[in-house]
Amino acid sequence: MSFWNQLKSIFQQAGESSPLAPTIHELIERSPEELTDYERWKRTAGPRRLLDWISNQYQKEKDGLGSDDTIGFLTTNSTTGFVVYFRQMNYTRAEITHFFDYLRERILTLNYRPDISDRRIFPRRDWVETQERHYLKPRIDFDAERFDQAFGNITIQFELRDDEPHNLRLRATVYSDALYGDGLSFGGLLAALQG
Repeated sequence: MSFWNQLKSIFQQAGESSPLAPTIHELIERSPEELTDYERWKRTAGPRRLLDWISNQYQKEKDGLGSDDTIGFLTTNSTTGFVVYFRQMNYTRAEITHFFDYLRERILTLNYRPDISDRRIFPRRDWVETQERHYLKPRIDFDAERFDQAFGNITIQFELRDDEPHNLRLRATVYSDALYGDGLSFGGLLAALQG
């Protein structure tokens, strides 16, 4: 297929795109240069500074003091999480991407397994939305009387609008099912991420 036919096909797919059928859906693969930069970034104060800030904001929210306007917290019966509005902060796209991948790496140390890491691109009315997502599940011991769901299934999502960072979300969803033990607390997850 010629380049122009490929381009035409992408625009046609964009017109037919929906939340269930993005124009582009692919697995996330980092280049060797991105991986080298990520390893360098992990040795800086960046990861610790962001995790400490999120934990401090969560504690302020729990204490009724309200959190910074660049972060919000979600608490329902089954789902807890946070959203960081990076578009209002002074972080580069590379730093946010590194933090997104770092959260995945930290969760994998908590007896979790990766389920999928993908990228979906949708044309919206006024922008192009890119969603990068890591989805992780706790490792299950099938010999146990009740499954240990740890902190539940965890989704980390990095949203860009017109290729500019918009927000980063982390969501932990627990099951309310007789097959599963009680899920662990969101505060416990934040503490475990800090190591």
